[in-house]
Amino acid sequence: MGTELQLLNDVLGGDSRAQRQLYEHFAGAAMATALRYVPDHDEVRDVVQESFIKIFTRIDRFHYRGEGSLRAWVKTIVVHEALNHIRARGHLLLTDHLPNNIVEEPEPDVERVPPNVLTRLIGQLPAGYRIVLNLYVFEQLSHKEIGQLLGIKPQTSASQYFRAKQMLAKNIRNYLNNNKQ
Repeated sequence: MGTELQLLNDVLGGDSRAQRQLYEHFAGAAMATALRYVPDHDEVRDVVQESFIKIFTRIDRFHYRGEGSLRAWVKTIVVHEALNHIRARGHLLLTDHLPNNIVEEPEPDVERVPPNVLTRLIGQLPAGYRIVLNLYVFEQLSHKEIGQLLGIKPQTSASQYFRAKQMLAKNIRNYLNNNKQ
């Protein structure tokens, strides 16, 4: 493929092979990113398709900042498109109330969970929990940034993250208990 800059210049120059190359190079990562937010495979295809439409129609506005910046830009578009998809279907329900009876349990041994199982367990979380967990852990956004992105208070983001972590830990423990070797 060469460098991202070379690929970008070829795409901006109207090279249809370069456009195909860009798609083939980033489609897998786009699918993986979208699946973290939208666990339904049919809906993920729609999210990725809409993402690449935006990528190709807005690529002339992209500012190259070094190797890896194109990948980051593509990922950002996919995340935003996934969030738009979730909002459009009314699946984004967030609360900022934490339970009074918080019990701290030890973290489960996540390394013993295969990546595809972990992705499935994350996909089973309620949408609000899943979204905040992904934005905080994978996109490394602060609760303030998540709040701004989702139009919620930072405390609501923190609450959703806490609940997501608790639920995911419980689901991981259940998986590990059911799959002892």
